[in-house]
Amino acid sequence: MKRIALCVLIACSGKPATTTPQPTGTNLDTEGMDRSVTPGEDFFAYANGGWLKTHEIPPDRASDGTGAKVFEETERRTAELIKTADSAPAGSEARKIGDFYASYMDEAGIEAKGITPLEPELKAIAAVTDERSLARALGATLRNDVDVLNNTKIATENLLGLWIAQDLDDPTQYVPFLLQGGLGMGARDYYVDDSPRMAEIRDKYKAHIATMLKLANIADPDDKAARIVELEKLIAQTHASALETQDVHKANNHWPRAEFAKRAPGLDWDAYFDAAGLAKQQMFVAWHPDAITKIAALVHSQPVATWRDYLTFHAIAKMAGALPKAFADENFAFRGTVLAGVEKQRDRWKRGVDVTSANLAEPVGKLYVARYFPPSEKARAEEMVKNELAAFAKRIDNLTWMTPATKQKAKAKLAALKVGVGYPDHWRDYSGLEIGRGDLYGNLKRASMFEYHYDLAKLGKPVDRSEWVMSPQTVDAVNLPAMIALNFPAAILQPPFFDPTRPVAMDYGSTGAVIGHEISHTFDDTGAEFDAAGKLANWWTPEDFKHFKASGELLAAQYDAYKPFPDLAVNGHQTLSENIADTAGLTVAYDAYRMSLGGADAPTVQGMTGDQQFFVSFAQTWRAKAREQVVRRQVLTDGHSPAQYRAATVRNVDAWYPAFHVEPGQALYLPADQRAHIW
Repeated sequence: MKRIALCVLIACSGKPATTTPQPTGTNLDTEGMDRSVTPGEDFFAYANGGWLKTHEIPPDRASDGTGAKVFEETERRTAELIKTADSAPAGSEARKIGDFYASYMDEAGIEAKGITPLEPELKAIAAVTDERSLARALGATLRNDVDVLNNTKIATENLLGLWIAQDLDDPTQYVPFLLQGGLGMGARDYYVDDSPRMAEIRDKYKAHIATMLKLANIADPDDKAARIVELEKLIAQTHASALETQDVHKANNHWPRAEFAKRAPGLDWDAYFDAAGLAKQQMFVAWHPDAITKIAALVHSQPVATWRDYLTFHAIAKMAGALPKAFADENFAFRGTVLAGVEKQRDRWKRGVDVTSANLAEPVGKLYVARYFPPSEKARAEEMVKNELAAFAKRIDNLTWMTPATKQKAKAKLAALKVGVGYPDHWRDYSGLEIGRGDLYGNLKRASMFEYHYDLAKLGKPVDRSEWVMSPQTVDAVNLPAMIALNFPAAILQPPFFDPTRPVAMDYGSTGAVIGHEISHTFDDTGAEFDAAGKLANWWTPEDFKHFKASGELLAAQYDAYKPFPDLAVNGHQTLSENIADTAGLTVAYDAYRMSLGGADAPTVQGMTGDQQFFVSFAQTWRAKAREQVVRRQVLTDGHSPAQYRAATVRNVDAWYPAFHVEPGQALYLPADQRAHIW
């Protein structure tokens, strides 16, 4: 996901250059197909089987495939941009990019400093002696570090997570959401699952903690590691499951500031919020109320000394990349190899590109779109969005089961969507962020606080619907239900997903399906509960909502039957939002593709009809291989299904059946009344 060039540095106004795209030849990969497979038996293998049989995941990756190919190209572009920024004028925004990257690549300087940059933080933690000072230490770790993009909404390693977003009851106002967190391994299953596989991972985690403490010269590392793992296990036992955390009705719990001591006793909330910079905030939303209550009780019931050990380890772990090589290597050995199965750490320059891009997201994004996202591609993508919105509106009109009253409100919501293509309408000001060329540790700390204060500053201000939550160099897209907005970053709008030199059927099957997917999230099982203003409110007639829910249950049952491993099945309800968006999005993309032809048939290309090009392009977009550890984690924690099952959504689209002569008795065949026609 990333950027490039010297003359580009002058183009920091964010206006894209008029670069003309060059032919790329990104038609369908027919050599990567396996035509010995019957499409109706396994469409993913039919479209990708040749590639799947021969391709090996690179040793420095957890997975590989079409998306990884786009990421790799974006990374290459971004690296060139960042390196060019090194010669930008001193004090310029572009120079911040160059200096940040240079600080990451200064391995000799990092080694020479040792753990000196970390020592003030460790000293502050050592000074924690009672529950009040503990509350302040915990509050000082609160950050806007919540994963809100994969339907899990969990904090990272900090005890609680903060997410500042629209109030679900009043989407014109921002409110701080508090979420469960505190787990070094991220997911509760790693702590509460008693299987031998998980027990072995916990043992390796304990050894990892001990090693990190030893590297930092912390006394009694083995004993402290054991206590830290036990504490995190207690925290994990308070957590809601991945499925439970998706229920926005259970999450919409407004807690007045004055009631925290009563609702979640055990934590000195005055000290906590003061240290977090939230002392004046009078209203919060507890996304995980039960977890917050029980975590607060743990703060009181567990020894202060154990919490000191916990804070010490996480202070080290979060900054491992800014410490000597031994810390980064050990961090990778556990997080990369044990948790993700990756054999080799990525080259430092690649990690430097990612870290720089993450911490200076929009400044890097300006350079990226100026060089790589010309107005012609923005206009072409916007035209595709326009066509798909029209196709969705037409589908709403043609629904036989939906009443006119519900249709009217659905179309009002569709009309309210604010769609951002390529990059935001307005760029953020980064002049207040200080970047030191030889100070990676300080740069990371200052960038974290800069982002945190930016989010805190939203409180009390009107909601800005033009704000983006993704950078232009991100290979992804997002729907924001309460914002009634979509972001389609520039980086996902490139070959092989999006290419002006190839047949339109292929673009609609890949990028068109992504656009349809994000539009459809507005009406998935969660999005459908927000009205046209972004308020959590029921706008359905009872019978219409009953029918919609029944269609969702049909789709959930399909995915419950998918088993990537004999001992592990996909959770159809945990993945329902994404599966609805995949199914409806592909259907809408197909309709828009057919509408774009004006009633004509697409020409045959590579021996395939237009419809065949469309569906194979979709399946090849999901081409991927992943390591077992990654797939298992995804199934346990993620709202997205593994790639092969996302490609199988074709079985719910009527047009797929005649395109590939799919017949009863074949594995993917579904009778018409069992296909999930949700929209």
